[in-house]
Amino acid sequence: MSRPSIAEISALVADLAAPRRNRTSADWAALMDRKAELLERVAAHTPGDAETAEVARLARERADSLKPSN
Repeated sequence: MSRPSIAEISALVADLAAPRRNRTSADWAALMDRKAELLERVAAHTPGDAETAEVARLARERADSLKPSN
């Protein structure tokens, strides 16, 4: 897993801050998946940091719950 760049983090924060009125549920699910993936990468590069690992786990759980079930 590659270490997240500042540019990636900045882009995610900007997307999270963008107005939500035109966002579909699929758009929101994709954004939450990006957030979870980024946090998982942060956690992978901070071994031993239980709080970071827990934040990443919770973000992944939330992102997965937003995915449509087939």
